[in-house]
Amino acid sequence: MSEPSRGPLAGLRVLEMAAIGPAPFAAMVLADMGAEVVRVDRASDVGTPAGARPHMGRGRRSIAVDCKQADGRELVLKMAERADVLIEGLRPGAMERLGLGPEDCERRNARLIYGRMTGWGQDGPLAREVGHDINYISLSGVLGAIGRAESPIVPLNVVGDFGGGGMLLLVGVLMALYERETSGRGQIVDAAMVDGSSLLATLIHQLASEGRWLPQQRSANLLDGGAPYYDTYETADGRHVAVGAIEPHFFAALIERLGLDFDPAAQDDRASWPRLRGLLAAAFATRTREQWTAAFAGTDACVSPVLALDEAGSHEHVAARGGFLEVDGRSEPAPAPRFSRTPGAVEHGTHAAGADTLEIVRSWPLELPQLERMLQSGALVQAPPR
Repeated sequence: MSEPSRGPLAGLRVLEMAAIGPAPFAAMVLADMGAEVVRVDRASDVGTPAGARPHMGRGRRSIAVDCKQADGRELVLKMAERADVLIEGLRPGAMERLGLGPEDCERRNARLIYGRMTGWGQDGPLAREVGHDINYISLSGVLGAIGRAESPIVPLNVVGDFGGGGMLLLVGVLMALYERETSGRGQIVDAAMVDGSSLLATLIHQLASEGRWLPQQRSANLLDGGAPYYDTYETADGRHVAVGAIEPHFFAALIERLGLDFDPAAQDDRASWPRLRGLLAAAFATRTREQWTAAFAGTDACVSPVLALDEAGSHEHVAARGGFLEVDGRSEPAPAPRFSRTPGAVEHGTHAAGADTLEIVRSWPLELPQLERMLQSGALVQAPPR
């Protein structure tokens, strides 16, 4: 049996149905924060590349089950009886067809929080349609707001999959756990990326309603690269710096440090933006990224270097906070947020599908008199030792 988990969620038992993207991300965060998370992998994935799950697989043990067999389905239901939370990221109706839907689990455990992660949600005209992050944020209006004037730019899938998806699922699960303390009952959390990405854009909708954002135009607004003082600029070495001098005193500090011939009082005069952008571009092109980083250190101009992914962990500030750690020989973001008394931690790296099957059967405990039959039939699979 594994050692007790640390972190603010120590003692919480979570059942994760293997999936890709935002659902395993949510499970990873729960595990980082001390929850005991068991991933239910497909029996057919044992020994395959799909079963290796190197990405976002840290901190969880794996049991490999064929849920299409009656014995496998019964095993998962037994686990649901002992769990606080179940997370699944399959298409609507898939869990019901397996006999593992919310009603099936509620009959075994009325306190279970059943977290469902999809792109379109559990209902609505598109609920059963396929899609990816780019499709969900296109419908929510967020994609249309990102990019240069000519066309939208495909962002990383952090807005739909992980911000509007995995994080929304996490918030919903934790809310439901809080409510359960009063009601004593579990409930279904329907987290959809189209909903979550819309919610993340609340400020932009507010600005548009106030006439301070042009919803039909890109690169024309405060936060979309339209304002010259909130954009990126190329430096002499082909790298970039980010400028976020929104407040007047920050903008004045920017102009002063660059020595530009520009009246800070004209900051929001849109007619002057083309000239301002040209001045900023020409100035930043005269020095390297690191030279500008040093020049703006300690100022209030809101200028920072644009780092590549493989540079972020070595930045002095990120490193000082322990922002990255090594897991299975890879550099990965450290658990967040930080807690003063019960800090999160990564207990171990990714376990392959079925690596912990027999250990989990014993430690939950699942009391399976038909264990040998299940192993022989393939309803339950223990991966061979590495």
